[in-house]
Amino acid sequence: MLNFPNEMRSYDAARRCIRFWGSDGAIEVSFFLDQSALEKIATQAPAGEASLLESFDQNRERILRTARKVYERRRQGSYELYAADF
Repeated sequence: MLNFPNEMRSYDAARRCIRFWGSDGAIEVSFFLDQSALEKIATQAPAGEASLLESFDQNRERILRTARKVYERRRQGSYELYAADF
């Protein structure tokens, strides 16, 4: 079962995404949340790294639920989450 024991997340300016990690037993799973997806679900349009990370934190439960659903569809080592996933 996919869990998110580590609340660490970081903004990747080159990819315009927020990176976060989950684990399924001993397997680490990487997620890349596209900035446009976060802009879609945020109550206020985030601007800048600090605002994007704050929006991620405010929407963490929804993001993690979506990440679990995507993971269950097809298990692999990394995933990119887009606006269409929400």
